Amino acid sequence: MEGFPPPIYTAQVDAKTKLDEKVDYSNLPCPVIYEEIHREAHSALKPDLFEGFRLDYNKLLNQKFFLSHSVLMGPTEVQSPSSEIFKIPTANYEFGANYVDPKLLLIGRITTDGRLNARVKYDLTDNFSIKANALLTDEQDKSQGHFTFDYKGSDFRTQLQLGNNSLYGANYIQHVTPHLSLGAEAFWLGQQLMSGVGYAARYETDKMVASGQVASTGLAVMNYVHKVSEKVSFATDFIYNFLSRDVTASVGYDFIFRQSRLRGKIDSKGVAAAYLEEQHASGLRFLLSAEVDHVRKDYKFGFGVNVG
Repeated sequence: MEGFPPPIYTAQVDAKTKLDEKVDYSNLPCPVIYEEIHREAHSALKPDLFEGFRLDYNKLLNQKFFLSHSVLMGPTEVQSPSSEIFKIPTANYEFGANYVDPKLLLIGRITTDGRLNARVKYDLTDNFSIKANALLTDEQDKSQGHFTFDYKGSDFRTQLQLGNNSLYGANYIQHVTPHLSLGAEAFWLGQQLMSGVGYAARYETDKMVASGQVASTGLAVMNYVHKVSEKVSFATDFIYNFLSRDVTASVGYDFIFRQSRLRGKIDSKGVAAAYLEEQHASGLRFLLSAEVDHVRKDYKFGFGVNVG
């Protein structure tokens, strides 16, 4: 019988055996943290758009410490009673210091307008980490401080959040199947005497990611990302505020080429945006940003250079 093809029912038996395999619920994967359940959709639909000219320079001092310099020259929108948009030319410089270690992350930013941003992340163990964020400014009641305690289990993640102005929050997300994770959150804002709860779901495979979130604050969000390949994906989202009855839907794309990445979107309010990053030799990167709002007649274009 040597040299004969296998019986024709072999593929059917293998398929039936694969379907009959039981899921090992004691060995489920660890989910993403609650606040990043929409990260694939946000990556495609919410790039870092800017207007004007932007220059970023990073100076590496050693393997763990580097400095950053950023200059942004462009208009700033000023609120007005009417729907007309007023823009004032401005320029801003930002200096940053960064320390990156497998267990410790330190990031500091200070700008010419008097704002100081600081971020700390320290891993006490492989499963438990502490994060701290601070914003100091001369503006009254604008300074903020925030602590987050993050615990990562084998198939779940949970966070406890404490902040100034009597901010308390907690969230929990759990993988219930190999592809589906469910989560919930609760928060209390003591200064504003406001509390709320929220629920979220995320379903992911090798080809798609679908996520949904609803909160008692009135916001409902649904996202879907389809991965055509490792370098091409399409995304869509639907945002509904059931208190104000405001609805926004958008579709977008994310293309990764050999030396560039192109992202863009268009939404139901007539806003179209595109963001291009192109990598060149010697660590030089060019940025092109565009956002066109046909309804409000607001047009924003930006050009940036990143060195280092």
